[in-house]
Amino acid sequence: MARIAGVNIPTQKRVEIGLTYIHGIGRTKAKEICDKVGIPEDRRVNQLTDDEVVRVREIIDRDYRVEGDLRREVAMNIKRLMDLGSYRGLRHRKGLPVHGQRTHTNARTRKGPARPIAGKKK
Repeated sequence: MARIAGVNIPTQKRVEIGLTYIHGIGRTKAKEICDKVGIPEDRRVNQLTDDEVVRVREIIDRDYRVEGDLRREVAMNIKRLMDLGSYRGLRHRKGLPVHGQRTHTNARTRKGPARPIAGKKK
């Protein structure tokens, strides 16, 4: 099992798909990394040589911000918005959708399960 950026990459998946298990790497960046290292598209993670794993690890460490650093940066950006008291910061603080979605109905992911209001009828 290959361990890159503190994440165990699933061994039976293609390398391009396996790299997406790292926070901050999607399909496009995974494809770029495979092209830089010279890994063919159909290669599986368990077929990688130790040298290829080391090169992938070096490229990710050098060129991309992933996992802990990325999570910390995102959290700091959200905290900055909340400290400024901007509209987006207030929405984060209240746990409501930030990007202008409707909240009269829907938005249950951000707002949590519906709570009944006592005495309210249609």
